[in-house]
Amino acid sequence: MNPALTRRLFLGTATAAAARSAAKASSKVTAKPAILGGEPIRRKPFPKWPVIEDNDEAAILNTLRSKMWYRKRGNVVSEFEQSWKKRLGAKHCLATSSGTSALITALAALDIGPKDEVIVPPYTFIATVNAVLMHYAMPVFVDTDPETLQIDAGKIEAAITPRTRCILPVHIGGSAADMDQILAIGRKHGIPVLEDACQAHLSEWRGRKLGTLGDLGCFSFQASKNLNSGEGGAVMTNDPKLHARADAFHNNSSGLTESSKSFESGEGMRVHGCNLRLTEFQGALLLSQMERIEAQARVRTSNAQHLTGLLNEIPGISPAQMYEVCTRNAYHLYMFRYDAAQFGGLSRARFLAALKAEGVPSSDGYRPLNKDPFLRNTFSSRGFRAIYSPRDIEQWEERNRCPRNDQLCEEAVWLGQSMLLGSRDDTEQIAAAVAKIHKHAGAIRQG
Repeated sequence: MNPALTRRLFLGTATAAAARSAAKASSKVTAKPAILGGEPIRRKPFPKWPVIEDNDEAAILNTLRSKMWYRKRGNVVSEFEQSWKKRLGAKHCLATSSGTSALITALAALDIGPKDEVIVPPYTFIATVNAVLMHYAMPVFVDTDPETLQIDAGKIEAAITPRTRCILPVHIGGSAADMDQILAIGRKHGIPVLEDACQAHLSEWRGRKLGTLGDLGCFSFQASKNLNSGEGGAVMTNDPKLHARADAFHNNSSGLTESSKSFESGEGMRVHGCNLRLTEFQGALLLSQMERIEAQARVRTSNAQHLTGLLNEIPGISPAQMYEVCTRNAYHLYMFRYDAAQFGGLSRARFLAALKAEGVPSSDGYRPLNKDPFLRNTFSSRGFRAIYSPRDIEQWEERNRCPRNDQLCEEAVWLGQSMLLGSRDDTEQIAAAVAKIHKHAGAIRQG
């Protein structure tokens, strides 16, 4: 084991206790790998998610007994909207039934439709693209910056055509896309920016909360998210007209809020829509869960920063970098790149299996979304064939190659956000497990 890493893992050798800890750590790393029958680094499970406390139970029971279970102006969901927009520093918040429905609603507010193009990253959850396809618009993929794992903002402008109607960056993992450059491009070309902040609760860019910098921003409160109601979402904006349009769309063409009611009566707001409302039960859970989101965020940040320092000592492990002016990372995912060559040719799949055997669960992340067969199937559907010609599809495939993202999808490793809610020992055991695999990579590969 790298002596510097041993010192950093176990606080140096300044005291006898620390020296004993360092010696113990070194012995664990040099011991036989668990995947080959040795003792694992840890047996204790990581913190479970979601965290449930008494206020959650009280919130659900109060809603149950109120007999007001559906969305109504002025009730629990409205209270959540007021609280969330205040916390983020936005003028308007519209709660929706999911993060996906938030994206669908926001695109509807921008009047995105057939023949329009929406710029998206290829390294994202499928919902980002599905929301575009639901409007019969065409997603245009811009390659990934492998250092940050975010969309490469330097390549966005080259992807713009006369059909481009929206730029949709995704703040993957809770870190930030390069919003300075993205917003400047949007202003230059008169193209609205819609932030997918579904993984970026409380994340910041230059001290401002992500999801509030673009024309619109979207959040998800799905079960794995840092703010969780099982399912749920929100659309953020500072533009009252966009808020009114979103409100009308998500409520079957009739807005729920006072601002959208006045806008509708004044400008004939009624358009097609659907029911994408959040329920009062979900709103109640979000309010109770929000009481501890700040404290949880601080724990994640502290542990993630410590883990990054430790993993930077291990050859072949490259934690995802943040842009300098990303002033806060939500760490919904802790992401790093794995270089098999630095692990003696040990495949990523074998590395993940060895990590799991040491008691550290992980994931290999996203596949190249721009190559997913569902896109070809979608473009072959009756609705898309009625809008787009075979030549349109052929040109789309030529434009949407993302080689750096392809490489990233072969290298990425993820740790879930709840793994960062434990103790400093938990964090150090993650690094020790990786160091142990590095030391024994040759034996693990042969085994």
